[in-house]
Amino acid sequence: MVSAKQKGLFVLRLGLGVFLLLWAIDKLVASDKTVKIFEMFYKLPIGGSVPYIIGGLELILALAIIIGLWKRFSYGIGLLLHFISTASTWKQLLNPFGQNHLFIAALPVLAGFIALYLLRDEDTWLAVSKKKNKR
Repeated sequence: MVSAKQKGLFVLRLGLGVFLLLWAIDKLVASDKTVKIFEMFYKLPIGGSVPYIIGGLELILALAIIIGLWKRFSYGIGLLLHFISTASTWKQLLNPFGQNHLFIAALPVLAGFIALYLLRDEDTWLAVSKKKNKR
């Protein structure tokens, strides 16, 4: 029998994976927007095929998270990427009701990534990697 905790972790994994999947698709279909975001928030001038490479890698990461593959690595990289993304918007987070209050939505998503990473060994329902990682 599948526990409520198992179901909850599955829902969290699926939700966070789909979240990253949508951002990956956005990078692939709106690469010009990705270039502007990287210049504005990360101070990195990118162009050419870079947005497609980033989008492709993020797509692979999102799918790995969705299916529960290589949990220590995939959940950890997802957490790290979202932390960097959230930290890069610190000015918007300090003024959450300014121009665009949607930046504050990154905080509960970050909390979700932290929770999923911390509970990764318990996340085995419908996960490819069922073996518990050694600590």
